[in-house]
Amino acid sequence: MKYDPIDSQLFVKNRKKFMQRMKAKSIAVFNSNDIYPIGADATMPFEQDRDLFYLSGADQEETILILFPDALNPKHKELLFVRETNAHIAVWEGAKLTKEDATRVSGIQTVYWLSDFDKIFFDLMTEAETIYFNTNEHYRQAVETQTREDRFIRKCKQNFPAHQWAKSNPILQEIRGIKEPEEIAIMQIACNITEKGFRRVLEFVKPGVFEYEIEAEFLHEFVRNRSKGFAYTPIIASGNNANVLHYIENNQECKEGELILMDLAAEYANYSSDMTRTIPVSGRFTARQRAVYDAVLRVKEQATKMLVPGTLWAEYHKEVGKIMTSELLGLGLLDKAAVQNEDPDWPAYKQYFMHGTSHHIGLNTHDYGALKTPMKANMVFTVEPGIYIPEEGFGIRLEDDVVIQESGEPLNLMQNIPLAAEEIEELMNA
Repeated sequence: MKYDPIDSQLFVKNRKKFMQRMKAKSIAVFNSNDIYPIGADATMPFEQDRDLFYLSGADQEETILILFPDALNPKHKELLFVRETNAHIAVWEGAKLTKEDATRVSGIQTVYWLSDFDKIFFDLMTEAETIYFNTNEHYRQAVETQTREDRFIRKCKQNFPAHQWAKSNPILQEIRGIKEPEEIAIMQIACNITEKGFRRVLEFVKPGVFEYEIEAEFLHEFVRNRSKGFAYTPIIASGNNANVLHYIENNQECKEGELILMDLAAEYANYSSDMTRTIPVSGRFTARQRAVYDAVLRVKEQATKMLVPGTLWAEYHKEVGKIMTSELLGLGLLDKAAVQNEDPDWPAYKQYFMHGTSHHIGLNTHDYGALKTPMKANMVFTVEPGIYIPEEGFGIRLEDDVVIQESGEPLNLMQNIPLAAEEIEELMNA
């Protein structure tokens, strides 16, 4: 891992929050992700299961965490199983976690080799009545691949049919959505790295550069600042490409007079940042581009102020829609008749702004977090309105990451990243 060590007390706190919500005589199990094959002997870079990382800090394959608050043996209330390392593995793959390393990283005192898991797990299950399974129930998930967790659940149901089953996910949705100060500090680092990349690109962009060259500039700056790279697949969309919401080809030339919509950001220590900026290829906005840009910025600023404790996510989006409708009327993109006759299920503004405004962000770019209950302090949300005008050949989206405060407006983790049109132009023409 490139990132600096994280204080294990974060993971101690996270486990405590989870175990406080478990039923009596229950056990919870969390598995690492698989390493996925590409073909021949090639594999995709390993990415740790975010729930396992959240609860243990262990960033290594073939790892299992067990939480059993009511274990009869006090040493078995928290257990971490890691792959046994040896000299051969060290030569071919590099150093792996020793038991001492695993304790230092996680704060878990009882660490076993993975080869001991079946025997110890069987013994623990004779004491437990309920087992928590960690299924992925994120509202945007669409996973078809069978995961290591899936295989464990299937095997467990076969071997322990008399046990009751429960779900870890509702607990994780509740506790992962509210960030600890240490998590916010890590996310701030990710945002700071993103800022460095953006400032570098403002000096680089000019007519004739290709989208992939911009991608390379960001990646260079991210990695040299201890990030693995992009928190998600980068979108670098010049001209009309910006009107494809998930454009990721990044292979076109950026031409004079066009805008470039860049939705990309750095990860750090497995935590995501999520930024969107739209800049003029030639260093100056046209009058029309500027009018639309400022409209999007006004929507963003007003939307941000609504992210306070007690706000309901669904109602928030309705209110943002009303603000966007007013701006689209002012830009001449909508007329009053279109608004008066709109379909309530697909309001008129969605012709030009068809996606949501905010989502949780943290260990996942679209993070776990409660969405049907009132917002709480220390939740972290994106704010990302946009206006997309294919007939005019450009689209504009602006996005920052903000932390809900106990009172007042949210803290913008990206407040130092240039945003105002004047500042963008000044930096591009310095």
